[in-house]
Amino acid sequence: MFGLQDLISLIISAFIILPVVVFLRELGYVITSAVFGVVNPRLTVGSGPRVFKFGIFDFRRYYHLYSWFSYDDLKRKGKFIYVLIYAGPILINLIPALILNALLANGIIVKYETFWSRFLFYQFYYVLFDVVPMKTVNGMPNNGMIIYEMLRYGKRVDYNTDPFIPSTTQVEEEYREEMEEIEEQMEEMEEAAEKMKENGEDKEVRRDGNEDEEDRKERKLGGLDN
Repeated sequence: MFGLQDLISLIISAFIILPVVVFLRELGYVITSAVFGVVNPRLTVGSGPRVFKFGIFDFRRYYHLYSWFSYDDLKRKGKFIYVLIYAGPILINLIPALILNALLANGIIVKYETFWSRFLFYQFYYVLFDVVPMKTVNGMPNNGMIIYEMLRYGKRVDYNTDPFIPSTTQVEEEYREEMEEIEEQMEEMEEAAEKMKENGEDKEVRRDGNEDEEDRKERKLGGLDN
């Protein structure tokens, strides 16, 4: 049975644990790519309009599971460099997860054990999702597939030629276009609201005028009756 305690656990998982685990995963790209030198790196947290940008971090209004890393180019390139970059998200969740699991298994962590066990579950979930080679949305390979192809063929061999990690410049251009489109839609909605307001006022004036004419007719009729 789903009770109040389960609801609280679900809220904690959805709004605290999952976003943190996803952020850690994307942070893996940041750390490994920084070692090899990337051009114009950015870690976007959330979605929607930008709240503020601090260094490489871009914080958006709608905070939840949506975070991603982007860069324009690598200063040093090579098969194993790409492998390590795509292995970054796996390692940054796997290594802390193994340490946390050992601490829980040996009874070192006792307080909030349920919370940490749930945190551990989602860490291993994302590690599994990244490690096992598979195709995801629109034929895009996951990190495991990219690493496998890099090690075996020295390149990506799937039919999708789009970069798995997007370009920061492209992301910024798409963001500007999206915000411009939203602004245009807001202006159109405001104009439509103004027109509706004006039409409503015109109808009110005409209705008042008609009512005055009817009052005059009633007064004239009343005078004849008298």
